[in-house]
Amino acid sequence: MSPPGVPIADPATEPAAAAGPFSTLRVEHTSTVERAADELRRAIFEGEIESGTALREIALADSLGVSRPTIREALAVLVAEGLATREPHRGVQVATPEAESVRDVCAARWVLEGAGVRRWREASDEQRDHVRTSLRTYTDAVRADGGYQELNTLHLAFHVSLVGLSGSPRLVSMAESLVAELKLALAQVERIARNAHDEAETHVALVDLLEADDVDAALTFLQGHLSDAETEIIEALGL
Repeated sequence: MSPPGVPIADPATEPAAAAGPFSTLRVEHTSTVERAADELRRAIFEGEIESGTALREIALADSLGVSRPTIREALAVLVAEGLATREPHRGVQVATPEAESVRDVCAARWVLEGAGVRRWREASDEQRDHVRTSLRTYTDAVRADGGYQELNTLHLAFHVSLVGLSGSPRLVSMAESLVAELKLALAQVERIARNAHDEAETHVALVDLLEADDVDAALTFLQGHLSDAETEIIEALGL
């Protein structure tokens, strides 16, 4: 990822290379699109670009030093991830979380994560170790004062690891889809509430219950945690 304010080299704006049998290959261009999308994600998660902000192709192309087609593709990536929306005659803008969507996502998370936690005893050693590793990676990043985007990603990765205890790739895929919807809302909550350390302690407490083989208590704890998260997100964002 390029540092803020540093133009991203874009092959689309460079002089064309000599014609040849491989002149249509676009590996570098694809990489440029990914870097542009990553820089936009960073700016959104760090609060430099707020919800509802219009993402204008010309202004972004000038700021990042890339072509408009590159920006257009990067914006398409953000729209697909749910971080931005595209409306007729209004273009693309940073997505704004809605209260009903937050409630629905949290309800679905409880179904999926609860299914995983219920199978803690039956889960494989590899699946349980993945939960432990995900938790350790997240708490290490919290202690190192990681950025909002990093903490947000690792926080949600831990929750997906709980679903992995179910042993169902389909359920994990569903959880990853929900995570994409929730990332923007959680990133904004962490910027507002700055609660990353509290969240880490909560996750440690949940895994401690599982390690003690108290699955029922872990389920009750998880349900309360997700309910609190729903309330916190809605209140913090004024939805």
